[in-house]
Amino acid sequence: MTDFLQSIIDRDPAAKSKLSLILTYPGVKAIFFHKIANFFAIAKFDLVARIISQFSRFLTGIEIHPKAKIGKNLFIDHGMGVVIGETSEIGNNVTIYHNVTLGGIAPSINADNQRNMKRHPTLEDNVVIGSGAQILGPITIGKNSLIGANAVVTKNVPEKSIMVGIPATRVGDAIKGFQPYAVTDKDKD
Repeated sequence: MTDFLQSIIDRDPAAKSKLSLILTYPGVKAIFFHKIANFFAIAKFDLVARIISQFSRFLTGIEIHPKAKIGKNLFIDHGMGVVIGETSEIGNNVTIYHNVTLGGIAPSINADNQRNMKRHPTLEDNVVIGSGAQILGPITIGKNSLIGANAVVTKNVPEKSIMVGIPATRVGDAIKGFQPYAVTDKDKD
């Protein structure tokens, strides 16, 4: 837990103390409740898992499906409106800003045929997703990539890419490591 909280302090200049993170950061609370909901989902107590995840959504404004796979040190900054779908997979040290969706595509079409298949994105390690971005479908966002605010990504993204726009296009290489807010003027070619 200490490493998780320190990883947030390292990425968020507004983070003042570990206690403030525990008491006031909705992303920290959402991850805590997800761990509990995920435990029940793995144990096949799906209704209990969903009730816990919906309670967390009520408290935080962040919806994480109990079956989503989340690595170490996920930082959901601000958080309101974040949706992480059932088959999403998130690597280590990922940062997600508010109003981001890790969603599927066409879920109402042939729902029975989609129940046991990968429908949501995979985010590899050290990815930053800017506010309002939509990452849709069973795609992979490569390690160390930056997704700009409000981008709509529907295709695989290579490692160390900077993606912006609708539909998202690659505008450069992410070579500077972690960048808060995903893309700044300094990143553009």
